[in-house]
Amino acid sequence: MIGITITQFLIEEQRRIPSATGDLTSVLNDIVTACKTIAAAMRHGAITNEELLGVANSTNSHGEQQKRLDVVGNQLFLQCAESGGHVAAMASEEMESIHQLPDDDPQGRYLLLYDPVDGSFNINENATIGTIFSILRRPEGATGRPDPGEFLQTGTSQVCAGYAVYGPSCMIVMTTGRGTNGFTLDPLVGEFILTHPAMSIPGGSDRLYANISWLAEWDEPFRGYVTERLNGTSDLRWSRCAAADIHRVLMTGGIYISAANEPLRQDGHSGVLRQLYEVNPLAFVVEQAGGLASDGQQRLLDVPCNALHQRSSAVMGSREHVDYFLEKYQQ
Repeated sequence: MIGITITQFLIEEQRRIPSATGDLTSVLNDIVTACKTIAAAMRHGAITNEELLGVANSTNSHGEQQKRLDVVGNQLFLQCAESGGHVAAMASEEMESIHQLPDDDPQGRYLLLYDPVDGSFNINENATIGTIFSILRRPEGATGRPDPGEFLQTGTSQVCAGYAVYGPSCMIVMTTGRGTNGFTLDPLVGEFILTHPAMSIPGGSDRLYANISWLAEWDEPFRGYVTERLNGTSDLRWSRCAAADIHRVLMTGGIYISAANEPLRQDGHSGVLRQLYEVNPLAFVVEQAGGLASDGQQRLLDVPCNALHQRSSAVMGSREHVDYFLEKYQQ
């Protein structure tokens, strides 16, 4: 017996909803296929896929230098989701605007948002990277080709969200609003197997995940909290991959902080992470695992989104730590 596969799990979840059509399951299977392909590319690394490593001759929607795997991962998601015919349009951290399906392709009722390769600066160092995804329904009454405004929904509107981490083993962690579950890729059979059912963020951990190289540039509430923690007994960690750090929070507890720094504020942004592609899906996963997620002022899933590439600060983790932050340092 190989255990419950992610497809079997999704089918069982679908059966719990009498009105379910199976379209969401199909979208998730497309995402699983894309993640498997990225995982395979990472396993081969420089052995047979050296062209996937290194820097691409392009920048993403934020003007950041893309890695080649950023470009390839984005195309994999587009191809997998287009072929399924269950999404209406897609939006990615790597694209300036939304991606419309070809006119002759069937159009579904879901919107797919994703960061295909989170932490891509880790690629050449053979360190952990990830993928983050979010699924929304088209607004009620929407017809025709979607416009970018349809994607500007709060995190509470997410139908499903999750992430993949490509580490010593490849895992997908996801939620459909009924708890958070983790699936590990069995390379011998090519299937994701349910290995971490009903995940719950442990309490009692002193781990802090933050990039303190920008500490002097942060707003006071974030700077004050992290300084207090650093003067205590905190176990400081940071991997340069939000999906990987949030995964470690789910596995061992603690708190993850990503705050705005001065150069970004001057650029009109309020944080480092992208609201739609990173913050909302990770916050959904964290909350469904019993944790809390805030931008320092309000619940992250309630933050209005006014632009496709809006950024946000984030404080996510165990209830004990986030509650303490909000009680003492809330802006």
